[in-house]
This record gives sequence, C-alpha cells and structure tokens, in this order.
Amino acid sequence: MKKVRITVVRKACYPDLMAKYENPLEHACDMCEGQVFIANGWEKPEGLCQSAWDSMSPFVMTLAHGGGNFYDGWMKNPHSAMISCNDGFRPVSFLIEALDEEV
Repeated sequence: MKKVRITVVRKACYPDLMAKYENPLEHACDMCEGQVFIANGWEKPEGLCQSAWDSMSPFVMTLAHGGGNFYDGWMKNPHSAMISCNDGFRPVSFLIEALDEEV
C-alpha cells in the first residue's frame, strides 16, 4: 500500500453566505495553504479536519491501493485528485497524490 500526500492548495471564504445562512462560529477551519499531511492508507493524518477526511478518504484509499485515473482522465496526473471539503462557507481544496513510498 502506498503513502498518500495531502496538500492544502486553496482556502476560500464566502462572507455573504455566512452572513445570510450560518450561525456564528467561535472556531472555524485550521487548515493553512501549503500545509501537507501524509496518509498511511486508511488512517486519517493527525491534524487533518474530520470533515475534509470524510470527503477525500475514498480517493485516498483508492490511490493508496494503486488505483487512480478517476472519472476517465479528469486529472493530468492519473495518480492524484483535487478534492474539496464539504464546508460551503469556507471550502478548502486539497491535492491528494499517491507517493512511491510504501506504508
């Protein structure tokens, strides 16, 4: 099984949607652009948001087991995927890539 690198590539924020629909939060997302996590197969990396992991874990598992080429050539690198967390107010985009290194 391969290790999988998860890189935070972009954070967005939609204050207009937050003002209109969201209850105020004391604490929101801790992810920082450029932050990198390494997944060992099915294990969520420490410090990675649970919501983000829930969105990306099927892709991570597929890549860890040698799969890829999602959606018939969606990504230039067939052993990668660009996945966003499911927070509609402050979505974070993650690049996930299979590494040659084995777990």
